[in-house]
Parts: sequence; structure tokens; C-alpha cells
Amino acid sequence: MENKKTKLTISGNPKKSFKKFDTSKNQNKKTVFIDRQSKKTNTKSNFTKPTSGFRPSSSNFKKNFSLNPGFNPKTSTSSSDFERRKLAEQRATKRLKGDQEKDKKTKVGQKKRELKLTVSRALSDEIETRERSLASVKRARQKELKNAKKNEDADNSQSIKRDINIPEAITVRELANRMAEQSSNVIKYLFGMGVTVTINQTLAADTAEFLVKEFGHNPIREEKAEEIIKKIKESRSENLKNRPPIITVMGHVDHGKTSVLDVLRSSNVVSGEFGGITQHIGAYQIDSQSNKLTFIDTPGHAAFTEMRARGSKLTDIVVLVIAADDGVKPQTVESIKHAKAAKVPIVVAINKCDLPDADPKKIKNQLLEHELIAEDLSGDTLMVEISTKTKKNLDKLVDAIILQAEILDLKTDFESKATGVVLESKIDIGRGPVVSIIVTSGTLKKGDFFVSGLKWGKIRAIINDKGKLIDQALPSTPIEILGINGASKAGDDFIVLDSEKEAKTLSENRAEENKQGKNPLSFATQESAFSNKSSEELNLIIKSDVHGSSEAIKNAINQIKHDEVKPKIILSDIGMVTETDVTLAKASNAVLIAFNVKPSKEAKKLAENEKIKISSYNIIYEVIDYVKQKMSGLLTPEVEEKITGTAQILEIFKVSGAGKVAGSKITDGEISSNSSVRIIRDGNIIFTGKILSIFREKNQVKNVNNGQECGITLKDYMDFQKNDTIEAFSVTSKERAI
Repeated sequence: MENKKTKLTISGNPKKSFKKFDTSKNQNKKTVFIDRQSKKTNTKSNFTKPTSGFRPSSSNFKKNFSLNPGFNPKTSTSSSDFERRKLAEQRATKRLKGDQEKDKKTKVGQKKRELKLTVSRALSDEIETRERSLASVKRARQKELKNAKKNEDADNSQSIKRDINIPEAITVRELANRMAEQSSNVIKYLFGMGVTVTINQTLAADTAEFLVKEFGHNPIREEKAEEIIKKIKESRSENLKNRPPIITVMGHVDHGKTSVLDVLRSSNVVSGEFGGITQHIGAYQIDSQSNKLTFIDTPGHAAFTEMRARGSKLTDIVVLVIAADDGVKPQTVESIKHAKAAKVPIVVAINKCDLPDADPKKIKNQLLEHELIAEDLSGDTLMVEISTKTKKNLDKLVDAIILQAEILDLKTDFESKATGVVLESKIDIGRGPVVSIIVTSGTLKKGDFFVSGLKWGKIRAIINDKGKLIDQALPSTPIEILGINGASKAGDDFIVLDSEKEAKTLSENRAEENKQGKNPLSFATQESAFSNKSSEELNLIIKSDVHGSSEAIKNAINQIKHDEVKPKIILSDIGMVTETDVTLAKASNAVLIAFNVKPSKEAKKLAENEKIKISSYNIIYEVIDYVKQKMSGLLTPEVEEKITGTAQILEIFKVSGAGKVAGSKITDGEISSNSSVRIIRDGNIIFTGKILSIFREKNQVKNVNNGQECGITLKDYMDFQKNDTIEAFSVTSKERAI
């Protein structure tokens, strides 16, 4: 029985591991080793939990692993290798799924799918993750570059040291902008120093310089515009050549200054001047004996002091014209003073020598008082007796001027950039702002950029004294230029610069400096704060043809002084009267004066509708008289009071229908029925009013004389008492004039 072969058959669905099959090889060929204990453990451990992720297919298992008595060992080996691979693959899949679930919990946005899992990757236990996309890599690189650039900019901004221009006064905002710093940082720093400021507060140059240094920049103190211009003028002193002399003709009004120039120029300017007096400053150039002479004609009227002063400052030689029949006058003396102040040689032209009452010797003697000694009296002043009507000795006058110019040896630089002086400026209807200048050095060319006072521009056209267009102007040439951005003031300098930027900057700097110099603080004193004096003001709007005339009118009006009325010039400008001027005159209740200009059609129509008078004048002293007349109208009239008579109340009567009647006796003068009276009681004025009626012996009368008795009734008053005094008086008002 022991040697008998046993035959085992496994039927059903085996649910156990075949790990121990290999051990049967080492035993007997006919023996199969079955581990029963393992059957229980395997059943429990491997198949109790269906969620473990491993569930082998029973059909495959049955198909491949059903044992029969003819079981082939080779088949067993190959099937065991396959099973191992299968288990390893399942284990790897399980592990991979578990990792994915963990990643999902910890990291949002993880990719759902991984690369395809192969057997070799599963056996190697190295599960690679998916590579980053190209777009992701590109974004990361861009981010890195951006961060690097930011860091570089921060480093660079810290290391930049700027040159900061510091003017005399600068706001906190402007300083911060120039340093490229935040305004808040500058304010914070000043707070730290104990200085409380706002963003728009102005800092002094020293404070600004200290702040610039503290913020690590290089401060540069800006030069004033005037200093820059002074340097430009001083730097031009090379290639000197002879230039024509500039001669200013000066003298008293109506002594023949313009007539002398007309004869020399062979023209007739006098006929174009209103009232035969010069009210503009004019410049002309004449050729005489191959010599060019530039003449400036100045007004002689008392109001044109500023014009004469400008003419004397600009000139090389002064020709003093004196009428032989009139002698030395106030404006003649003033002209001499201007010439001496400017240290300019004087040539005296004694005009109107053709008249019968002309006395040149008297003129020479009068000039001795002012230290002008003629050559025939052993002096050094050239004096020529001339006549513009007969053209007597005019050639001698020209010779005397040329001789004086040769002695002065006038030279200037022709090659440098031009400089000049503004003689006059006006606004032309068709051409815009026009400036009359005399070039003092350099050559002025069309297209040059320039600065003149607070204005700047580019030269569009150059017009000479004969009205012709020229391309360039040499020194000592009187010209008109177009292209300035506004009418500059007479007497302003004229400087050509390299570029538009330079001209604009210099003009802006000058305007800024000019603003800072205005509006000085006026402190209220006890007297000024509590004084009851309030003077009337006459508001004036003055429009004139040229700036010089406007200036002269302003100066003349400002010299009109009065305690009760004073003139106040609201606007003084050049150009025609516009609607704006009329509107301003209405709003400010001002007097509108037009000097040598006419109102526009619109302004004229508006003035008629608004009932505003536009006073037009051509002669300056007429304007002054008109202003004085208007100011006189504002003065309160002078009131004179005269006592005509007094009466003493002796008794009071009651009359039916008339009320109380004062029975009085006239003690002085006379009292009439239309007199103004006042009741005086114990030295105090009780009532002031009018007489209603006067009765004498029951009859109503008009007048009662001294010593007579009468009954007096007063208008609106009956409360008089016995022994009151009735005083009659008359009031006369008298208009006052300035």
C-alpha cells in the first residue's frame, strides 16, 4: 500500500499561490507538495479585501493553471515567470495610483495623466514625471529676466549722480522733479530737519543746494538772466571795424529838430506829425561824403523825458537844436543833462538864423551857464548857425558831426552775433508786433533767434528806414523787425542767440525773475489802518499806437497829484481799441482814452450800446488836460456859507390855522422868506431848516430888515421857545479844478 502510486486531482477554482511549486522539483518527480496552512493565510490576506486593487481573472487562471496528472514542468516554469511579471506590473500600477492620490490632495493642478507605463519602467521602480512644456519654460525665463532687469535698474538708479541747476528760488515739487526723486521723500527729509513745508512751497537757493547734496547729486547754481546776457555782450570784442556814428537830435519842442533831419534826408516827416510836434522816436540813415550817419529824432515835449533819456544812452553824439529866436528852454536844459549823464559829446545847431529877431550870440551866452562853451569863445563845443528854410550851413553841421565821429574812433565787431537796442514797438494790424531797433554790434540776419526784454522770436523780415526789405543789417543800422512773440518795451536790449531753445529759456527766466521782483509787501501801520481818509480814484484805460507814447502818457498822468483824487491806470497797452477794452471800461467804470489809434468796428458798436465814451486824441497835452478835467469832476465842490441875518424870539403866539408863530426882532442883517435858518438855544443848534412864512403887521412879507419886528413860522418845526436865536444863512457851492 505504501508503494502504491497515488493520483491527485485538483478540481474547482483554486484560490491560492503556487510559490512552492518549485520545491516539488527537488522532491520526487511523482510528488506534488501542497502547503495547506498557506492556503488559509493566502485566502485571508489576499482575497478578503476587494478594494486592494488586485483581482486576478478566474477564467485566465483556470485556463492556464488547471492541473492534470500529465502536468508538464516546463509549462509550470514559464507560467510562473509570466505570473511574476503580472504581479510586479500590478504592484507598480497600485503604487503609482496611490502616489497620484497623495499628489492630488497636496498639490492642486497636477496633471491627471502620466506617460505610458512599460514593464521595464515598472521593474526599475523609476517612474518619471512628465516634462514641462516649452511655453512654461519660456514664461519662467521671461520672469527671471524681468526680475534681473528690476534689480539692475534699482542698482543704476542708486548710483546715478545728476547735475541739478538751482535758481534763486525753487518749489519743492520742481526740485524733486529735477533730482528725479519723489516729492514725499524731500518733504519727509525736511520734516526730519524740523522744517515744515508743502509741495508748492518755495525754497531758497541755499536750502535747495543742501538738499541736492544730501540726496547725492551735484548742485549747480544758476546764473541770473542778466548775468548771462552781460557775459554774451562782453565776449564779443574781436575783428573790430569802423562803424557809422549814431547821432541823437535833441532840444525843446518846436525848435526845428525834425525839420533839420528832413532837410538832411530830403523828406518831409513834420507834415505827418499831429500838431507839428514829434511824438514818436524815429531813426534814419543818410549818406554824406561816402560816410553813413544814423540819426535818432526824439520828441521835445515835456512828457517825453523817458524817450530823450533812451536816445542819449544809445547815441555816440548829441546834436542839440536851439531856436535862435527862442533861446534855451526847460527841455533844452533837460537834454543837456541827459547828454552829460551819458558822457556824450554835444554839437549845438542854432536853428532859425534866417528870422529877423534871431540872436545867436544870446544863445551862446545862455549856454555858458550850462558849461557849453563855443570854440570862438575858447571852448571845445562845436556850434553851427543853421537855417532849415534857406539850408544855410547844413553842410558845416554834417562836417562837424563827421569830425566829432572821427575823434571818437567808433569801432565794433561785424562778424559776431548781433546785439541792439529797442527804440520803439507797436502792434500793426496786418503784420502783428513790430519792433524798431538799432543794431549796435554784429550782423543781424534773417532767420536768427533772438531775445528782447521778456519777449523772444525768430526774425521773419528786416525792413530798413526807407521801407525796403533787406536780408541783413550791419551795425548802426536802424531797422524794423517782424517775428517777435509780443511787443517788447522801448529801451529793452536785443540779443541774438544760437537756437530757439536758448532764446525761449532765457526769455522764461527773465519773466520769472521779473515776477519775483514785483508786489513788494506793504505793512499796515496804526495810522494807515485806522485813518478815515479815502481818496477817490479815476480809473483809466489807455490805448496808444506805440509803446513810447504809452509810456510818456503814463508818466505824465502819474505826475498829477492831489490829496482827494488820484489817477489809476488799469490798462496801458498798444494797438487798436477792442471789445475787451470796452467791456473792461464798463466793468471798472473807467475812462477809455485812444491815442493815435481808432476802435475796431465791433468795439465801436459795443461802446454805443453800452453808452461808453471812447475819447480819441492825437496830441499828448490834450490827453493830460482831459484827464485833469475828469479828475476835477470827482472832487467835492467847495461849499461857502454866509450868515445873512439874526433874530431874537421875544414872544410865542398861537394862531389858528398857522400854529405857533415866533414873535421876533431882527438884531442883525436881514431875513428873507426863502432863507435857510437854524435855531440856536444856549449856544447849541436845535434845528436847521427853511422859513415857511414871515408876517409883519398881519401881512405876509418877503424880507425883514434890521431893527424890525415880525412873526416867523418855520417849516416842520414849532418847538421854539422864548429867547431862542434864529440865524439865517445862504450856501453857495463852487466847482474845484486840479
